[in-house]
Amino acid sequence: MKTLKLIIAGMFLIVSGAVQSQVSVNINIGNPPSWGPVGYSNVEYYFLPDVQAYYDIRATQFIYLSNGKWCRSRYLPGPYRNYDLYGGYKVVLNDYHGSKPYVHYNNHKVKYHKGYKGKPQKTIGNNPHYHSDNGNHYGNDNKGNGNKGNGNNGHRNGKH
Repeated sequence: MKTLKLIIAGMFLIVSGAVQSQVSVNINIGNPPSWGPVGYSNVEYYFLPDVQAYYDIRATQFIYLSNGKWCRSRYLPGPYRNYDLYGGYKVVLNDYHGSKPYVHYNNHKVKYHKGYKGKPQKTIGNNPHYHSDNGNHYGNDNKGNGNKGNGNNGHRNGKH
């Protein structure tokens, strides 16, 4: 009888541990970047039509096609380093929850072509390079030139 009680108690502990671990996995979603659009939760990816790339919120990485292969990087590729992430349109992919959003790239690049603009978006944070003295221009690039895309993808002081 004592053995039966131990077996039942052991099974109870195993089952309760499995239920607890399922809950913690479902809650662990990364924080969106300050340049991300306001009002979305439980989203894992954005598609950036102007650069034809994805952004993985959880991994804080861009995913883009380079020489026929999909690459992941904390930064956009060289030709897009000056891209204004705060001003550029972000398509929120709230219907995809896998690890390879680019499996739908052929559909995304047609539906969300370069220059695509959907509903107006407000970003979560403010562009750290934007000066609000008159609300109409971006900050200096330290060479005396007002520069809308300042080459640092929203990172302070141009450090990557």
